[in-house]
Amino acid sequence: MNFSSLGLSEQLVRATSDQGYETPSPIQAQAIPAVLSGKDVMAAAQTGTGKTAGFTLPLLQRLGEKPRTGKGPRALILAPTRELAAQVHDSVNLYSKYIPTKAAVVFGGVKINPQMMKLRKGLDVLVATPGRLMDLYQQNAVRFDEVEILVLDEADRMLDMGFIRDIRKILALLPAKRQNLLFSATFSNEIRTLAEGLLDNPVQVEVAARNTTAEKVKQSVYPVDQSQKTALLSKLVRDNDWEQVLVFTRTKHGANRLTQKLERDGITAAAIHGNKSQGARTRALSEFKQGDIRVLVATDIAARGLDIKQLPQVVNFELPNVPEDYVHRIGRTGRAGESGHALSLVSADEGKLLAGIEKLIKKQLPRKSVEGFEPTNNLPLKPKAKADPSKARGRNGNGGGQGRPGGKPRSAGAKPGGRSGGRSQNGGGQRARSGQRQSA
Repeated sequence: MNFSSLGLSEQLVRATSDQGYETPSPIQAQAIPAVLSGKDVMAAAQTGTGKTAGFTLPLLQRLGEKPRTGKGPRALILAPTRELAAQVHDSVNLYSKYIPTKAAVVFGGVKINPQMMKLRKGLDVLVATPGRLMDLYQQNAVRFDEVEILVLDEADRMLDMGFIRDIRKILALLPAKRQNLLFSATFSNEIRTLAEGLLDNPVQVEVAARNTTAEKVKQSVYPVDQSQKTALLSKLVRDNDWEQVLVFTRTKHGANRLTQKLERDGITAAAIHGNKSQGARTRALSEFKQGDIRVLVATDIAARGLDIKQLPQVVNFELPNVPEDYVHRIGRTGRAGESGHALSLVSADEGKLLAGIEKLIKKQLPRKSVEGFEPTNNLPLKPKAKADPSKARGRNGNGGGQGRPGGKPRSAGAKPGGRSGGRSQNGGGQRARSGQRQSA
């Protein structure tokens, strides 16, 4: 099978050939004909399997079938982060090389006036993050009455980041008659609920089971005490002569702190997260791709959309609070059929997070030890069985008196472990379910 057999025009096939692509990936082979048919499409595939080309190529062909009559945009692509939006925009420009197409990208973190000027000139394809798009709409800089095709790329991440309100506002402003495309690495139950109200009898494309990891990504766990993680990471980078490794932390502060420690260890590193300016993020990513820095430290939000060809190593310095994010993290390596290695530095306090990940991906990750870094507390190979509620009761059967002198019950309102009520146990890593936007 080749791209021309999918029904793409000669110009688009030539553009893909220029990029060295001859054979469509499974997601492309199934999604491209479905999009070309004009039907709504709901597609899921593992990260790094070519989803962007799966909707960009047929979208460009459909737009080319009739000329632009107004100033557009005719196709609107929503993406959760600046990096992913920029990546999709680059793909649109690459694939439209031989087709007269005008495209633009808009996102936060940079001045809005230059983006407003671009929109006034007219365009066919607009790639945007939801927050900045709504800002532009409120300033009368963009209209949606000519939109023929809507794409939600990585919609699960947009929900996690609290963009659902903006998305619903945008949907209400679009023409009722349009083609809708949902592309993502995973589909949560929330995404499926959103799809039910958005898509009209969609073609469903799912080339891999939900929340599975790429077969060519070798995964392993290194048990280590929290206090020894940085030293172990430095040792692994040096001993294995890693020249390019993407490292994940849970928080922005943690990313900054780890970067500083690595630099003090003589390992070139840079951090990328939501508090960094767009210029700093672009510069760090460029230096990493060019090999000027060895370690790029990123948070989950900033990392979605990072497309680094032949990235050999991904390290989870800290496990994510949300198990699905593990799938997205390690999907940064082993892209486009290449092999990769994803390893996780896991301390005893992350045992439950590891158990959640292994349950999600339906496999137990191999443990590896490094001499001199053996942890004080070993990680269990299997999660502990839940306690039998009947055995947790006090001996007199009234419950709550066990373990206290004289069987005295807790005072009213007291919480186990001394926590006050209503406090989140996920800390800064919890999902933004309240509708408040997170900084990308």
